[in-house]
Order: sequence, then C-alpha cells, then structure tokens
Amino acid sequence: MSSTILNDILDYNQKFVEDHEYEKYETTKFPNKKMVILTCMDTRLLELLPKALNLGNGDAKIIKDAGALLSHPFGSVMRSILVALYQLKAQEVLVIAHHDCGMLGMKPEPVIESMKARGISEETLKTLTYSGIDIEQWLHGFDSVTESVEHSVDMIKNHPLMPNDVPVHGLVIDPKTGKLDLIVDGYKN
Repeated sequence: MSSTILNDILDYNQKFVEDHEYEKYETTKFPNKKMVILTCMDTRLLELLPKALNLGNGDAKIIKDAGALLSHPFGSVMRSILVALYQLKAQEVLVIAHHDCGMLGMKPEPVIESMKARGISEETLKTLTYSGIDIEQWLHGFDSVTESVEHSVDMIKNHPLMPNDVPVHGLVIDPKTGKLDLIVDGYKN
C-alpha cells in the first residue's frame, strides 16, 4: 500500500497512544487562563502563537479560521465563542490576526476560477447566486488587517448574546517574530 497523509497519521497515532505520549498533555476541557482566542489558520501560527502568548496545553480555547474573521454573527465561530464563555469558564476573548495574511487583499475571482478548474460547475455557482448567496462577497478577503481585527472585535462585543462584562481584545501578531501589536484593549472599551 502506498503511503498517504492519512496512513502516516494513523501509523504515528498508534505509536503515540501505545507509548502513552498523551499523558504529558492531560488537562481538563476548561481553559486554565480563562480565555478564548479567535485566530487565523495560518500554518506559521500553529506553534508560534501559543509560545508567543505563553500558552501551554489546556490554557485557552483556540478557534481558527481564515483571517481570524468573524464573518457571520450567528455562525459557528460566534457560537464557539459563546459556548466557551457560558459553558467552559472562559472570561475574556482575544481576536488575534497576523501580518502577511493570505486573506489580505484576497480577491474572489482566482478562488472561483480554481473551483471551476477542480470541477465546480458554473451551474452550481449560479444556483448559489439565485439562492441569495453572494459568493464573491463571501470569498472576499480584507483590505486592512487592523480594520479586520476592529471589525471582528466590534461584532463580538456588540453581539446580542454577549455578556457586557467580557473584555474583547484585538491584536495582530508578526508571523516571523511573534511580536504582538495591540489594536483594541478590551479593558478600555
């Protein structure tokens, strides 16, 4: 059998469990540092972001999506934030985007062309449009990382189900050095 990503993962996982490697990661479902973080799925942040924030396993709830964007007030990202606050003992929210993000200046046209090249039909795209989905707007990135962070913080802070006493902070991290720039201090807003 040829090696695949999934097979490699399963082989490694079997050894990981057999060797009890998981024991050093044991914790509870409640974040030790009482925070929930919305950040980008960028590969450079996988280990850098937790290290730059002094986070270990179990310290924070981390939600990742493209661009650290809260694009829908009743989507899965906001639901996850609310669950973390109401059920998992988080007390603060941090939105952490990063410089040099792929969503910065992203245009929908190349994405749509890639979809077509991989088999998504024009008919499917038209059906979405006729159903009220603005696929171009949905795929559009952002023009300023600072404004994007401010927008996400504002959407979270002003959500009708958001408790008033929860600070919502906005930051931008440098994906090379881990340096954080404070955009919104949730203690002051």
